[in-house]
Amino acid sequence: MLYVDIIFLFFAIVLYFLLGGADFGAGIIELFTSDNNKSRTRKTSYQAIGPIWEANHMWLVIAVVILFVGFPVIYSELCTYLHIPLLIMLMGIIARGTAFSFRNYDAVKDERSQALYNHIFVYSSFITPLFLGITAGSVISRQIDPSSNDFLTSYVYSWLNWFSVAVGLFTVALCGFLAAIYLIGEAKEQSDIKRFTKKAVIMNAVAVGCGGLVFLAAEVENVHLAHWLFGNPVSFIAIIAASLSLVLLWYLLRNGHTQIIRIPAAFQVTMILIAVGYRHYPNIVMVKGGNNLSLLKDHAPLTTITDLGWGLLIGSLIILPALGYLYYSFQRKAE
Repeated sequence: MLYVDIIFLFFAIVLYFLLGGADFGAGIIELFTSDNNKSRTRKTSYQAIGPIWEANHMWLVIAVVILFVGFPVIYSELCTYLHIPLLIMLMGIIARGTAFSFRNYDAVKDERSQALYNHIFVYSSFITPLFLGITAGSVISRQIDPSSNDFLTSYVYSWLNWFSVAVGLFTVALCGFLAAIYLIGEAKEQSDIKRFTKKAVIMNAVAVGCGGLVFLAAEVENVHLAHWLFGNPVSFIAIIAASLSLVLLWYLLRNGHTQIIRIPAAFQVTMILIAVGYRHYPNIVMVKGGNNLSLLKDHAPLTTITDLGWGLLIGSLIILPALGYLYYSFQRKAE
């Protein structure tokens, strides 16, 4: 059952990035949209994420529950040494959700309150994936130092470093790119399709630039990123597959296939996650001194692991069909 728990953890993280990340990306796209087009962008974004934006956080909840129940040592280490970026990320999720609800469902929509909600929504949409990426970068950068005795080294420098910040910016760019690709399929007017296509091109270029920044920061912080990605066949193949899927995406878009392009976009991001994560699996947290936290060693008692596995399997039989029906219902409503 241990591997069942690990598989659910992996898919929860991937799906949160693909679905929740695209939701955050909608706010990022709106942040960098001209005032003349903001209202149209908001309308298209709401049609795309309005029905299911809250459901997407289910994947984050599942990932947290799996870590808390099945891997308490790993959970406690993350929440101890990375509590600052995690707290900022959670505050961003709350602020974004609150602003999204009030700006769309507020009974009295006066101009000043709507402007406030819009600002909270777009900036929290940027901050949340930024600190999600910073947290992800921190767990593989070996900056966490359990032997430290001072506050800054233990709780600030563990995440406030060039590599983690570069990963955060790369995450923001990927979320914006995913959102732009998804919004192309939701747009009805040709002018909107062209506008979101231009956004996708820009966010794609920004993601490439931020990816280069990640490699540069890895060299500065002595993180062996290039070796992880190109030093083993699985990660190398995943990188090649991600690159080819990007070529396929732009080919399909050029030929007018605005719906199916979501598949290669999601595939590309999944391959990036596999490429980075495979090299040091089953280690999930890399700390100074080489005492890594492993999913295969640092887990709860086997009875707890077994109960968690059965709970995930049985719960998925209920949740996944219901979630599929939710998507289906709102797609039919949109049509």
